[in-house]
Amino acid sequence: MSVSRRPSRMLFATLAVSLLGACTLPPAAVAATKLPAPLLDAPRAAAHGQQIAVFAGGCFWGVQDVFSHVKGVRKTWAGYSGGSAATAHYSQVSEGDTGHAESVKVLFDPSQVSYGQLLQVFFSVATDPTELDRQGPDSGTQYRSVIFYASPAQQRIADAYLEQLSKDHIYAAPIVTQLVPLSAFYPAESWHQDYASHHPDDLYIAINDAPKVQNLQHQFPALYW
Repeated sequence: MSVSRRPSRMLFATLAVSLLGACTLPPAAVAATKLPAPLLDAPRAAAHGQQIAVFAGGCFWGVQDVFSHVKGVRKTWAGYSGGSAATAHYSQVSEGDTGHAESVKVLFDPSQVSYGQLLQVFFSVATDPTELDRQGPDSGTQYRSVIFYASPAQQRIADAYLEQLSKDHIYAAPIVTQLVPLSAFYPAESWHQDYASHHPDDLYIAINDAPKVQNLQHQFPALYW
């Protein structure tokens, strides 16, 4: 039996299924659009190596599942960034006043996938950057959209991409994704790790997160695995 995050999440899922049918996805879940590639990106590394990237874009279950299906990504972790070690616990983060955002740490091989491509995936299928302190059915500062940059190069690439998307008027509403330095990443409790892949029949996953992976496969077939 899967562990539900909150009664409100299960209530949302139950209502959605009763209204839409168990095999029907809400229109918003399949409305993702492939965005243009970043004009500024890091060159592909000549040799295999490892770099990290950290993103927050709502519930970390779905964001982790998306990046776990990207070629060149070696490992992902669900966790917390933005607050202190003392409050990096699910029960406290869920209150929305710790400064933490539910985040995903991505270990990737820059010879196979660039940081810019990860950003393109993030904005195309993993998060809605126009939603302030919420994503879909989940509300609170812990669900805000954030890019935690781990180096000056990541900061430049992410800042340029945010400016590019804004100038191109990709979204009808302003982009509210934050760009802040990564100070620390704290792995979440073990039951959160790879939750979506372990619980594909969870109604919350089926309605909110599975469509993100489907969109990844559809929009980025060369990156999907």
